[in-house]
Amino acid sequence: MTGFGESERDLSGTRLSVQVRSVNHRFLNVQFRTPPGMERHQAALERALRDRFVRGHVNVSIGLERPGSSGVAVAVDVERARGYVQALRGLQEELGLEGRIEVGLLPWFRDVFREAEGIDAVEEVAEAELVAALSEAAARAAEMREAEGARLAEDLEARLDAMEGVVVRIAERAPTRLVTERDRLRGAIQELLGADLQVDEERIAREVAHLAERWDIHEEIVRFRAHLAMFRDTIRTGDPAGIGKRLGFIAQEILREANTMGSKANDAEIAERVVVLKEEIERLREQLENVE
Repeated sequence: MTGFGESERDLSGTRLSVQVRSVNHRFLNVQFRTPPGMERHQAALERALRDRFVRGHVNVSIGLERPGSSGVAVAVDVERARGYVQALRGLQEELGLEGRIEVGLLPWFRDVFREAEGIDAVEEVAEAELVAALSEAAARAAEMREAEGARLAEDLEARLDAMEGVVVRIAERAPTRLVTERDRLRGAIQELLGADLQVDEERIAREVAHLAERWDIHEEIVRFRAHLAMFRDTIRTGDPAGIGKRLGFIAQEILREANTMGSKANDAEIAERVVVLKEEIERLREQLENVE
């Protein structure tokens, strides 16, 4: 799920800003963008994030700015820039290339420029202050994710309702196909025997009973509905550790029962409804990629 949160604090003449952005991901993947010298705090910051996030790709941006400054101070590594220019001129001469080497080329070499505000300001920020600011930003991002989660829950419930409606129609159709098959068998046998001979109804009844055993999908329907109920309960009760993976496992079982119903259908109408059912299951599974 997506989320965004930010926090700002004034600390001993330095303004600390923290931004947390999250997007969908199967696992928790955290990336930091911090001023130079703050890397040593990343382990503590990541622990604080794990209190809020279980899954998702989370980007954390931390900035430090002194009041009165026009923005982030930038330092230039002149010697490194001189080396690039000399290398470019040597390459130009070696290959006989035309053109001018201008200052506009230097920003392409990112190590020529760096933030200069960093190390002194980092020394002034205690790890506890960083963690507190990050936790505040993460809490706001989590609130946004929870609001999105409520909308996702409504969509998932609608998908479950749609599947329940299809299963009801499959259950209604299931007994009818046996009657249809019995009548088909009686007609085929009567045609073979001719009008003068009577059809052995007992033999037909045994054959239909055998087919009923092979085509029976009652257990699959019962299990399918049980899985839907479990899915709903999981959505409504929730879990602090996240429910995305659990819902994914339940969705797999729902699909398994639908496949079994399709393989035992032996009926065009039921097979068509199973296809509709599987389409809804696929939409459900796609939506689960957004659920923590």
